[in-house]
Amino acid sequence: MFRPRRPRFPLLTARRLGAALLAALALGLALRPAPAPAGGAEPRGADVVVAATDLAAGTALGRDHLAVVRLPPRAVPDGVVAVPEELVHRVLAGHVRRGEPLTDARLVGAGLTALLPAGQVAAPVRLADLAVAALLRAGDRVDVLAAGPGAGPAERVAAGALVLAAPAGGDGAGLLVLAVDGDTAARLAAAAATATLTVSLPPP
Repeated sequence: MFRPRRPRFPLLTARRLGAALLAALALGLALRPAPAPAGGAEPRGADVVVAATDLAAGTALGRDHLAVVRLPPRAVPDGVVAVPEELVHRVLAGHVRRGEPLTDARLVGAGLTALLPAGQVAAPVRLADLAVAALLRAGDRVDVLAAGPGAGPAERVAAGALVLAAPAGGDGAGLLVLAVDGDTAARLAAAAATATLTVSLPPP
């Protein structure tokens, strides 16, 4: 009667079978799709309008000044827009760098009030000397001097005022926006009606 031969090395055969099973398991784990992030799909980025190149304060924005980039949701600042056409013809309150998101605080308009220190207001001041105005930048501190029609000395009507915006060129030539208290804003308005205004830069 025929009797099947028993393997000569049963332990070796079992080890080989176990190794093959482990290799198959490892391959299956490697090919398995990565699990989705907790809480559902990963959030998409947001389109943000940025400066396409370095831009000077006072620039009236055109379409060629603007670009759109996609930022992660957590990197999107407040006050930005997603459509470049919403910013065309707006005027920059300060210098911006290429790739910088254009928030409302960077533009001449209501967004500037976000930069006001507590208890202060935004006061427009038009300087007679456009060359002096062109030297100033947002963040500078200035003294405002009022020179009357006579030959007397100029009167200082504001001291150490913070420059919020210093547009240069175009319809905004010579116009500064300063952060001052209410009383100083009233003095500036009165002086502008009767005197020529200029500024000096106090030491830091």
